[in-house]
Amino acid sequence: MAIAPPAANNKPRINDRIRAREVRLIAADGSQVGIKPLPEALAMAREADLDLVEVADKADPPVCKIMDFGNWEYQEAKRARETRRKSSTTVLKEMKYRPKIGSGDFDTKTKKVERFLGEGHKVKVTIMFRGREVYHPELGRKILDSVAKAVAHLARVEVYPKGVEGRNMTMVLAPDKKAQAQWAAEQKRSGDPAEDGADGNGEVSTPVLDTEAEAAVDTATDA
Repeated sequence: MAIAPPAANNKPRINDRIRAREVRLIAADGSQVGIKPLPEALAMAREADLDLVEVADKADPPVCKIMDFGNWEYQEAKRARETRRKSSTTVLKEMKYRPKIGSGDFDTKTKKVERFLGEGHKVKVTIMFRGREVYHPELGRKILDSVAKAVAHLARVEVYPKGVEGRNMTMVLAPDKKAQAQWAAEQKRSGDPAEDGADGNGEVSTPVLDTEAEAAVDTATDA
């Protein structure tokens, strides 16, 4: 039986710090023992080489349970850490693309988007238009569609692009745990790390702009 520490506001009373004359006792196996005088409850805890812990001090009489208080504290701290981990704030990352981005830059930026999503962050994908590029919003939409397709195994589109706002077009991607689990299961079954549409090194080769579309932007820009 542990020596009772000084009472703390966020900790239950244990052993000789319990003040009630009688308690409603719960055994170590969870069974209801009933109302017992405090000295008898303490004796039962000592006999089991465990602690008597006041788990409901507002009840009349207070509810006490025979348990290993040290192990209980450890488990409570572990649950608290897990709760904090799950409730951690999601960060909104941003990745910027240009309508005339090359395939190499596209792959590099998209891999960073994948990393952000894999870490549990949302990602804002922004297409930045310059000059007369704003007259070709379909090129920005094509880039966004390519990004969404490339990361479909990790994310879903949470906010769809509404068109060019100012000189930008944006969409927001959010991690999709269901898609991630399905993709991981497929990779495990196939034993092949390469994704659909990937080359032998596992890198996605995405056609970003076709020749005619790129030429249209060049013509419009030079006009």
